[in-house]
Amino acid sequence: MDPVQRRESGPRRAPSIDDVARLAGVSAQTVSRVSRGSDKVRESTRERVLVAMRQLGYVPNRAARALRNGSYHVIGVLTQRVEQTGEAHTLSGVLDAARARELTVTVTQVNHPEAEEVHAAVADLIRQPVEGLVIVQSGLATAEHLALPPGLPVASSDSQLVGSYPSASADQVGGVRSAIEHLISLGHRRILHIRGPEDSPSASVRNAAWAHSLKQHGLDVPGPIRGGWSAADGYRAGAAVMKDTKATAVFCANDEVATGLIRALQERGRRVPEDISVVGFDGLPMGEYLSPPLTTVQLDFRRAGATMVDLVVEQIVDGVRDGSRHVVIPTKLVLRGSTAAPPRFSAQ
Repeated sequence: MDPVQRRESGPRRAPSIDDVARLAGVSAQTVSRVSRGSDKVRESTRERVLVAMRQLGYVPNRAARALRNGSYHVIGVLTQRVEQTGEAHTLSGVLDAARARELTVTVTQVNHPEAEEVHAAVADLIRQPVEGLVIVQSGLATAEHLALPPGLPVASSDSQLVGSYPSASADQVGGVRSAIEHLISLGHRRILHIRGPEDSPSASVRNAAWAHSLKQHGLDVPGPIRGGWSAADGYRAGAAVMKDTKATAVFCANDEVATGLIRALQERGRRVPEDISVVGFDGLPMGEYLSPPLTTVQLDFRRAGATMVDLVVEQIVDGVRDGSRHVVIPTKLVLRGSTAAPPRFSAQ
């Protein structure tokens, strides 16, 4: 069982050197020698110990590592604006997982996703004594923009970097598909989309998945409504939604956008869901307490953050970076009161 799978069964104590020894079938002293990089261990035994370390998610003692090679047991984290909901929850997962592994975290955020700003922020991070790097968000920057050292352990959740570095991200395409299929099953045929920022890879993925889902069902694809990530963006988009008199449902870029839209619609005399259905994305706890409670696609941001820490630690332990390693985290459609059959179906 790998570290990611082990986390799914709930929180446990950090694995010890004795746990590794039992799993590998060796003594604790042998595990200690492998951790110190001693050459007095047979290669076959060393491999068994390293495999056991990876399976258990074991990280050698911080002090021992520092004494051995000057390591500081620090990982860097790069993110865009941390006040944004997804980034904040993902960072929380990173911090929790790092704390459990006795890792120190250095966080740098960028206010704009331009490649030059991201490159400068990464350069500042790797000048510090970091052993690995977690990239929560880096906008449209590519691996070429980042120009990271070849041997640096890296993990990312940014879709632009998938394939270049080990990554962990939500199944956004599957989540969008489940939301659109839910609306279609209710009878909706004109489904609008308020998209996220143009410079956001996640927003682009959600927009493309919405369009593809409609096409698969032979439905027209309206032009997406310009939006963002905030409730204010959803509120402003309400005017555009009201102009489309044939629309009976709206898929929003996230829950905050959906919150603003619902208020805008209600202020203009449109009932949700009797006149128009609204679906969010992210699965924030506040959605349950809206009026009406929000149907949404739930993402596990904290799990994504913790998984990225796992991926960095795997690289620290075995010294191998596999850019094709991509952990897809399932999403869940949560049905609540903001969706129902469109008016013409309800009247039948």
